[in-house]
Amino acid sequence: MKPAAILTDIEGTTTPISFVQRVLFPYARTRMAEFVASGHPALADVPEPKLETLLGWMDRDEKITALKAIQGVIWEEGYKSGALIAELYGDIPPALRRWVRAGLRLFVYSSGSVPAQKLLFGHTPAGDLTGLFQAYFDTRVGAKREAASYASIARGVNVPPEEMLFLSDMEAELDAAKASGLQTCQLVRDEDGTIPTKRHETAKDFNDVARKFGLPHG
Repeated sequence: MKPAAILTDIEGTTTPISFVQRVLFPYARTRMAEFVASGHPALADVPEPKLETLLGWMDRDEKITALKAIQGVIWEEGYKSGALIAELYGDIPPALRRWVRAGLRLFVYSSGSVPAQKLLFGHTPAGDLTGLFQAYFDTRVGAKREAASYASIARGVNVPPEEMLFLSDMEAELDAAKASGLQTCQLVRDEDGTIPTKRHETAKDFNDVARKFGLPHG
């Protein structure tokens, strides 16, 4: 069945993993002590000692909602000042625009906070792409490796699961989405060294996704 909606991950799917690890994480880390000293309300959900806890979460790449929210606040300053410019794979902006013109509904689901997602898509070399997506979801809807999260998203946007295609580089996330009835495709980007799955369709980029699922492509 040709999908009517696309639900996409970000890191390793629309955005190089290296951008997150080389740019975003270091930017947040070097400003974390100053952020903790500010007493920002977002710190309320972080146990003491706050700085050590946050840095420990970052070292372990924990998908903790409080950490992701704080990173998003710090990145907002960077994007607004021009210190940060989001990196996207070159195939992403034209593919997204083609799909919207064709009537597909686009959504984002990432472990990064919704504000951080919007900042990334709002500050790209191709311009502000936030308006191409109808809704954004983060771990507040549930963990990305839990099938219930995908069922909740599909139900919330009123799309039958079998009509929604989930795009990600992570096999465990794809497994969860498939278990909830979604169509799935793994992005295997050469730059990211993704290990191809044997349980899901694979694609090298969004044009390849489009060809394999009968969507408009360049």
